[in-house]
Amino acid sequence: MEKKGETDKNLIESLKEKARLIRLGVIGAIGIGNRGHLGGSMSCADIVAGLYFYKMKHSPDKLSDPNRDRFIMSKGHSVLAQYAALAEAGYFDKAVLPTTKSLGSLLQGHPERTTPGIEANTGSLGQGLSIGVGMALAGKTDARDYRIYVIVGDGELAEGQIWEAAMAASHYALDNLTAVIDMNGIQAMGRTRDRYSIQNISGRFAAFGWKTFEIDGHKMADIVAALDAASAVKGCPSAIIARTVKGKGVSFAENTHIYHNNLLTAEDREKAVASVMSM
Repeated sequence: MEKKGETDKNLIESLKEKARLIRLGVIGAIGIGNRGHLGGSMSCADIVAGLYFYKMKHSPDKLSDPNRDRFIMSKGHSVLAQYAALAEAGYFDKAVLPTTKSLGSLLQGHPERTTPGIEANTGSLGQGLSIGVGMALAGKTDARDYRIYVIVGDGELAEGQIWEAAMAASHYALDNLTAVIDMNGIQAMGRTRDRYSIQNISGRFAAFGWKTFEIDGHKMADIVAALDAASAVKGCPSAIIARTVKGKGVSFAENTHIYHNNLLTAEDREKAVASVMSM
């Protein structure tokens, strides 16, 4: 019989491998000579792995299960990470990933509900958390036990609608709602602090009545622990502020805005795959 420590270690290693597969899926979805949001998809890949393969209740065979957990990628340009996770979880064939952003494809550049497993259309930044508040409030009203998880970009926090949603979530005591802030410090045109600086993100959410947790968004043990702690919070919503690296796993794309939405050459793709495999 495995000891608990061994079981935990095996779980963490399994989730790390899922995150690696998600990163490879992102590279495959962008393809060669195409534009794709590599940086932001890579920064949230570990979080997405923790949600889909550890924490959330979901199944590709029960798309309309009223008790399923809901996930919203509010920073919709990073949906490639979600597509890769959905393919890995069996929502559609992995062979579909390379068709991303093609005319008529099941997978477009931003989330659409026509894609199996996608709960909300997003991409106009700032709206995803409000959608999550509505879903969480519906869950409370209908006495359902599902949870809502929303990934929000740190650059997205400049949108006023985020803070309107934060106030509403606190007012209605939505303890079935967790926001994960992908704090990679870089947005489309450069560093977030230079474009629109928002300091003390944890303190701001706390001031709005949220329970907050701060973690290393690439350390799987931290992600698992934070997701467990957030699901145990009662009486208020929870926010996980995850410190991440833009482009994490692809050495030439880390900590730069250049690969926010840039072309990948055949050489880039080869280097990117090698970099992810060596993590």
